[in-house]
Amino acid sequence: MMLLDRLSNFVSGLGTSKDKKIANVYGFNLIDAQQLNAMHRSDWMARKVVDIIPDDMTREWREWQADESVVEAIERTERAPQINIQAKVNEAMQLARLRGGAVLVLGIEGAGLPNEELAFDRVKIGSLKYVHVLGRDQVSYTDINRDITSPFYGEPVMWTVSNSNGAQVDIHPSRVIRFVGAPILDKSNAENEVWGDSVLQIVYDAIQNAASSQEHTASLIPEAKTDVIYIPNLSKYLENEKTTQKLTERFTYANTMKSMFNMLLLEGDGAGATGNGERWEQKTINFGQFPELLRLFLQVAAGAADIPLVRFLQDAPSGLGSNGETTLKNYYDNIGARQTNWLGPAMWRFDEVCIRSATGKRDPSIYYQWAPLYTQTEKERAEVFKMYADGARTLVGSGTGQEIIARDAVSQALINRLVEDGNLPGLAEAVEEFGAIGEQEPTEEELAAAAGATQAANTNNVTRMQQAANDAAPRTLYVSRKVVNAADLIEWAKGQGFKTTLPADEMHVTIAYSRDPVDWMKVGESWASELKVAAGGPRLMERFGEARVLLFKAAELDWRHENIKAAGASWDHPEYQSHITISYDPESPDLADVEPYQGEIILGPEIFREVDENWSEKVTES
Repeated sequence: MMLLDRLSNFVSGLGTSKDKKIANVYGFNLIDAQQLNAMHRSDWMARKVVDIIPDDMTREWREWQADESVVEAIERTERAPQINIQAKVNEAMQLARLRGGAVLVLGIEGAGLPNEELAFDRVKIGSLKYVHVLGRDQVSYTDINRDITSPFYGEPVMWTVSNSNGAQVDIHPSRVIRFVGAPILDKSNAENEVWGDSVLQIVYDAIQNAASSQEHTASLIPEAKTDVIYIPNLSKYLENEKTTQKLTERFTYANTMKSMFNMLLLEGDGAGATGNGERWEQKTINFGQFPELLRLFLQVAAGAADIPLVRFLQDAPSGLGSNGETTLKNYYDNIGARQTNWLGPAMWRFDEVCIRSATGKRDPSIYYQWAPLYTQTEKERAEVFKMYADGARTLVGSGTGQEIIARDAVSQALINRLVEDGNLPGLAEAVEEFGAIGEQEPTEEELAAAAGATQAANTNNVTRMQQAANDAAPRTLYVSRKVVNAADLIEWAKGQGFKTTLPADEMHVTIAYSRDPVDWMKVGESWASELKVAAGGPRLMERFGEARVLLFKAAELDWRHENIKAAGASWDHPEYQSHITISYDPESPDLADVEPYQGEIILGPEIFREVDENWSEKVTES
């Protein structure tokens, strides 16, 4: 007997003739067609294994990308009763998964005989007449095409179908779409080249174990509670027919009494079989571990079928750390990959015929995308809509010349995205009727609002400086932003033990402090007139000289500081750290005992001033 290379241990017997596993070998028992059909028709798990993945792959179908009239023509062709391609593909894939293979036969009129190779340029409007689904048992084939230079290499030279009258119809492979169940990598015979295995072949044991565990558990339910009665000298009663009958009648009456009055009458003192009387016990089966065991068998079956348990059972997961949503998203990603890598290429011949039959030509710009399988909740749709809207506002600014991208361009892109996502039903029709932003004449109210926004923007120090020609001369520069919600910080500081703080209107963040003169016009202005620093994140309390300050991190402030330095501004410190001075009180609490402020920080517009070297003399506290 030849032994394969493996780990061996002669002391423990591992890998030697003493090892019981050494006799394990893999065998292949092909499940016949009758058994496969019986499984699909009688076992709910087998049916789900076959049906779920095709259902999910075709459930949302696909979205054609072209002019609206073209899309309507293609979809009308797909939905025609004799074609109904979405349902036909679903049926063909289910049949292929059950039996190992199936085909779609395309009925094309005016493009040659069925046994002739299909020339796509001969397909005209309305040429596609029908699509038929046939299982592997309903079709046969001749030799396999072995011409490596042929586009039909590896396919049958000709398919053959028998009509009801017994006549044979030959169909060229260019008019057939073949679906395979579980592909067979062993191509040692022609059957394995054309068809695959049933998907039930590989999951057979897992399904059978899960089914039998349920059956055995169900059979235990009638035995869940059993009465046991100990009878002294029972064997003597059973020695003859008369005493046996008396014993039977005696306990029949006892059982009747128990049913009527919920009590059992026994003889003797109940001391047991060795005593002077009868003794009654009730034995019960503990089903406590059965649900987990049954679920484990179901989980193995679902895993063997490559379907998550939450989808297999249509049941939300339970327990700590359960995340059925993430599992489903991963599963739908897998389904999307199957659509792209397998179903899309298989549908290529149909698509080429369908487009030509719908439009009369093949416009290369026509294509499709598989529709998303994961449906967002209303809350998720609202959050996505808000995200798009906020992003658009950031790109266009406040409408006073601060936009990063032209307002009309952002408007058109946002409309396209909202139409594709379906977040605003009827948006495309509304835009067509009323026009987009750039296509509408502004109303008097809108013009007045724009003028007001411009005037408000002019209050910004930088804008005023830009409007004054004589302000372009270099000078020292101090840039800061006031804390809009300073009251929140003061309330926090009082709660932490600070007796005094800076007044609310003096709390600020310093962005630049340049003693070197700089051209303010080169510095420019920030994109955001108001800046919000989200709650949380890194927060620390530190002491800068006599100042007690709150350190925090804001990427916008860091970027702005470096931008101003790049324009020629100086900075007296090795690095920049955004902070808010809370207090100069020498009796302030020990900062090690202070819990840093964790709330939102709202900063107002940038304020430009010249450096005041005597600023410390003007500091007051309240």
